[in-house]
Amino acid sequence: MSKLKVTLNKDGVRQLLRSDEMMDVCQSYASAAVASLGDGYETSTRVGKNRVNSEVAAVSFKARRENLKNNTILKAVSK
Repeated sequence: MSKLKVTLNKDGVRQLLRSDEMMDVCQSYASAAVASLGDGYETSTRVGKNRVNSEVAAVSFKARRENLKNNTILKAVSK
């Protein structure tokens, strides 16, 4: 077998993780989770220090209570 050595271009990977395309991918996963959860949940996406981040949050009292009781956000995201 040959010995293959792979070296990542760190600047290229950083650029990819902070790109608009990656933001679209994260936003689509978060939107799919919110669609399966129903009313009272919202999503936000931002560019952080190292990568794009998406957040799903319970904003209504009913949604927060349901999430605390059944862990619904985690279940919706991990589908």
